[in-house]
Amino acid sequence: MLTFVGLGLYDVKDITVKGLEAIRAADAVFAEFYTSPLGGKTVEKMEEVYGKQIVMLERSDIEEHAEEMLLKRAKHQNVVLLSGGDAMIATTHIDLRLRAIDMGIETRIIHAPSISSAVAGICGLQNYKFGKSATVSPPYKEVISEVPYDTIRANKERRLHTLLYLDLPMSINDALRLLEAVEDRRGGELLKKSVLVGIARAGSDKPVVKADYLAALKNYDFGELPHVLVVPGELHFLEQKALIKIAQAPD
Repeated sequence: MLTFVGLGLYDVKDITVKGLEAIRAADAVFAEFYTSPLGGKTVEKMEEVYGKQIVMLERSDIEEHAEEMLLKRAKHQNVVLLSGGDAMIATTHIDLRLRAIDMGIETRIIHAPSISSAVAGICGLQNYKFGKSATVSPPYKEVISEVPYDTIRANKERRLHTLLYLDLPMSINDALRLLEAVEDRRGGELLKKSVLVGIARAGSDKPVVKADYLAALKNYDFGELPHVLVVPGELHFLEQKALIKIAQAPD
């Protein structure tokens, strides 16, 4: 059996009881953190708390060498794959599960909190008003991807909020400067006139949630990673109050 276990938002305590039971019953436990950052976790701390040796995997191990690394073993043993957040947010894991099914391997998913489900409650926005999400990545060969900006614009036209994941190890400040560069090149003011919300270390004891306009937010010190960014669409009056009280948004 191959069991996918989500580790939750931030530290080693975010795992579910069911997930912990699966780890302790496993013959082998693997983990990857290229799809989601470690946050407040370390491999050493996880091994101490979970009581099991953990083998760390690289992206290529799952995408190119999964059969020899995981799947052959899962045909005869209980194998667990750990990842941050929820186990099935990453498309890489969906592909791995389908390959396991093709090989006749039983699969199981043990879910856990993820930023995609927690972000609404963290900043006080309404979950059903989020549209398509996107990832802000570093420039490739000095070219900045315009997909996140186009996603924001499309959601704004539908009055919907946008959750922007940030590629590792990108900060909110870096992401805002990239988005601003795209907007400046296009001559628009979509972001400059919007209140934006930065969230750092969701799930920790002291997460940072700060809402402000681009000019102020891009210089705000959010501290250590992981970070995500939210671009609100049309705000209900309760959402406005929430951003003011929870995220110190300007009136």
